[in-house]
Amino acid sequence: MTKNWKEIDRKRGSSRARGYDHRWRKYRKGFLANNPLCVKCKAKGIITSANVVDHIEPHKGCNKLFWDTENHQALCTRCHNSTKQAEEKRGYSSEIGSDGWPVDGSHPFNKSNRF
Repeated sequence: MTKNWKEIDRKRGSSRARGYDHRWRKYRKGFLANNPLCVKCKAKGIITSANVVDHIEPHKGCNKLFWDTENHQALCTRCHNSTKQAEEKRGYSSEIGSDGWPVDGSHPFNKSNRF
């Protein structure tokens, strides 16, 4: 089934209607000045400039969660638009730790009775 992205975007409303207004742009500028590197790239030992303030837990219109500073992380566009959104759709991270096991407790492997 093909998704109608124009229809999905229309239902989401404008970025301003979702809270991304002047106040957010001002906050974003300060956050990125204090957190200039992408946290996902940095965790892999890659130095990449961040240009997106991501909501770790999607706020889904909740103003309290939208402005919760503990719920923000600095990401590069690539990590935000690919890795992060894929994780949100799946419901877990596919990141593998140095021990060779999935790091996300929500990963299906970590929920299975493997032994």
